Amino acid sequence: MPSPAIADHIGEFAAGTGPADIPAEVVERARHLALDSVGVALAAGREEFTARARRALARLGTGDQPVIGLPDRLAPREAAMLNAVLVHGLDFDDTHTGAVTHVSTTALPTALAAAIQHRRSEADLLTAYILGVEISARVGKVARGGFHDAGFHPTGVAGAFGSAVAAAKLAGLSAPEITAAQQVVGSMASGILEFLEEGAWTKRLHPGWAANAALTATAFAAEDWPGPPAVYEGRYGLYATHLQHRDWNAEELLSDLGTRWELLETAVKPYPSCHFTHAFADAVLALRAEAGFGPADVERIRCLIHPTPGAVVCEPIDRKRRPQDDYDAKFSLPYIAAACVTRGRLTLDEFTDDALKDAETLRLAQLVDIDDDPESRFPQAYSAAVEISLRDGRKLFHRESVNRGHSERPLSHEDIREKFALNAGARGESVRPLVLALGENGDARAFAESLAA
Repeated sequence: MPSPAIADHIGEFAAGTGPADIPAEVVERARHLALDSVGVALAAGREEFTARARRALARLGTGDQPVIGLPDRLAPREAAMLNAVLVHGLDFDDTHTGAVTHVSTTALPTALAAAIQHRRSEADLLTAYILGVEISARVGKVARGGFHDAGFHPTGVAGAFGSAVAAAKLAGLSAPEITAAQQVVGSMASGILEFLEEGAWTKRLHPGWAANAALTATAFAAEDWPGPPAVYEGRYGLYATHLQHRDWNAEELLSDLGTRWELLETAVKPYPSCHFTHAFADAVLALRAEAGFGPADVERIRCLIHPTPGAVVCEPIDRKRRPQDDYDAKFSLPYIAAACVTRGRLTLDEFTDDALKDAETLRLAQLVDIDDDPESRFPQAYSAAVEISLRDGRKLFHRESVNRGHSERPLSHEDIREKFALNAGARGESVRPLVLALGENGDARAFAESLAA
């Protein structure tokens, strides 16, 4: 008799996991990850991409579900999509480092929508959110950066599976039905990296589409819709199709499931840009602070990076040296290195229209060269090495082997609360205690209503 497929193992695990099975350390970190997500969502409320997403989703109809920080009322799938756009749109949301996957931006909106839909408690919501993060992280991690290499955005791929588990759990489905939700969602998991060529906005939709797919797959699983049993490991399963012959390890996906929590490896971002650029920002800012140079003193900036993240934030190099909009800039290592020199920081203000037109920053971006980094720890960490040549003949060098926010250098809970306060603005004082007590109070709808406008 063949051994159970991966989806069966995950279905059994999710069905059998309740609040009491999750360590207090994991619960506390999950609440802070949720707090970070809510803060970023509140900061995104007035952005142009949010306005367009609201109008687009309103075309699909209305409903009764609330949206973070906004007055909109939408059906479950559209509410999940809009919440995911809010969490992910500024590229300031958390990332599981090894999976190269934004985990909360799919798991939290999906869990909110499904918990409201099925009249669940806050405790149910928190449990499902944790399961969504955990499975998304594991599905992405075993690819070892291979999804990126093949041109897929892991958040749209791995996030669909984790979110399907969360949605099915909240729908009250059995272990075989949670398995089925994964089997069905496998045909919907996608998200291509072509947005990098032009700074297109499609990446902002990937987490929301994963949430949409998860809710859809759960509905079909509840009606006993057959899916392929070997959705992960089969001849045409997830890894065969999306990794295109790159290595992966099924045992690693399931190893210590329920005793070792990948959620604790999730990194909170210190900067509102692609995670691959963060260590470079820290390196440039450290050299600037130590040596006291200014933009006029710089002759050349050399950045060493692993080829896989390098393809994301350094190619095509001519375009990366002159980004066309804020999203283009968030994925431009030359622009970010230059902005850190000219402005001495990297905040949301460095991605405004005025900042993107700054002549000195654009001039310096032309002086940024890219080389491979043989000492990079990618994908275990997003390493950086920076050499700055000054006009007076000095050569300055700084290496960041492990990016700040990584589990080896995590942002503390206090750091996350400070980031939330800056992002949430006036809403922060009322919202923060509610999120940090997630799971202790009443029903999930009341919690979601407290986050709405």
